[in-house]
Amino acid sequence: MRGKWAAGIEPRSFTWIYKGILAVSERPGGSTAVHRRVRRDEELLWLKHQGFGRVISILPEMQNLSAYFEHGLTASHYALRGGPQQRDVLEACYIDLANSMNTNVTVLLHGDEVSDRLLGVIAGYLVWTKQVPTVPQAVAFVERLFKRSIGPDGRTMLFDLPDGPEKAS
Repeated sequence: MRGKWAAGIEPRSFTWIYKGILAVSERPGGSTAVHRRVRRDEELLWLKHQGFGRVISILPEMQNLSAYFEHGLTASHYALRGGPQQRDVLEACYIDLANSMNTNVTVLLHGDEVSDRLLGVIAGYLVWTKQVPTVPQAVAFVERLFKRSIGPDGRTMLFDLPDGPEKAS
């Protein structure tokens, strides 16, 4: 492969949260209704060329996990479906993000699209790590970064945040 496509293409709605270490985007290859394998492979190639080492998905169902491994990326899946187990799943996701970033692994966090739920996960992570002291400040920061409001689905992610990393066992 030669030319501008040799390094792949940037995933849609790609945004850095922490430049060079944590970013979010829609699912590589597009959302479920428009998912294309060729596009997914091009986007995964781009991620690899940009130094990403890990992909974390919050999709309700994990699909194509093997595609990440084929491109030399590690991956994990945290199905955030709501319900009583959501706090535990969210805590596991946050611990995974923190561990990856603490070992200098560049991480892409994705949902099917950059949804309110994904933005709520990011806002919650900022509070969980104490990078931002309060939920309202985290919401304001994420809304400024993404130039849109976080709706009710995203805000529900913030109602029952797990304890911060120093309290997590």
